[in-house]
Amino acid sequence: MRDFIIAGNWKMNKDLSEARSFISEVSSSLKDKNMQGVTAIVAPAFPFLGVFAEEFEGSSLKLSAQDVSKHEKGAFTGEVSAAMLKSISLPYCIIGHSERRSYHAEDDALIREKLLALAAVGITPILCIGESLAERDNGETEKVIISQLEGCLNEVDISSESELIIAYEPVWAIGTGRTASGEQAQEAHALIRRWLTQRYSAELSQKICILYGGSMKPENIEGLISKPDIDGGLIGGASLEAASFLKMIDSAIKIKNG
Repeated sequence: MRDFIIAGNWKMNKDLSEARSFISEVSSSLKDKNMQGVTAIVAPAFPFLGVFAEEFEGSSLKLSAQDVSKHEKGAFTGEVSAAMLKSISLPYCIIGHSERRSYHAEDDALIREKLLALAAVGITPILCIGESLAERDNGETEKVIISQLEGCLNEVDISSESELIIAYEPVWAIGTGRTASGEQAQEAHALIRRWLTQRYSAELSQKICILYGGSMKPENIEGLISKPDIDGGLIGGASLEAASFLKMIDSAIKIKNG
């Protein structure tokens, strides 16, 4: 049975004081919750990762980086390597986010190199894929999703669910005023799982967590994660308030543990 993962991507939000207050509040609240089968993750900005890895070691709240360099080391000003993240015992890292693809022109080949860099040090990548508004309207959803999977996972061997988390981001449902229904989200997640079955195995495809990343919030989370192939969310704006984030964790606990 797959865990639910509730992951908050803070993007470029929160200073050190704000981030510390949030993590302290959430970590304290999680102590009183039955987290069996539910994993809670937050992805603060790079400057704070080392601070929180030390301060909240042993907490039920796990940390993720928002990105990583494809390079192992060298003269790459501003870059952060997978080995650096590993040195602070970071378990997760987001790669291929739609904003990185759009604002920094990251393509599947580069994202694949980042995935391999993380794999080399044992950090689980949270691989983001998903179609744009134009691609959705042109009926290209399946084509785009499969193309991104094939590009990012080309000749990448995976033998365990700990080696990959996938986040489906329908870019057309983020900040556009349009919302993906539970049925639309489930359809895309089922497509991803079928591809994983064909590329790897039915057994592995049933173990890999696939998250939804299209404006998930407390009001719609239960309708989404109740779908058979949706295993939680990679959440942006709704993860910035502790109360909102905790409500979504509670929803996951409710569905997982009945």
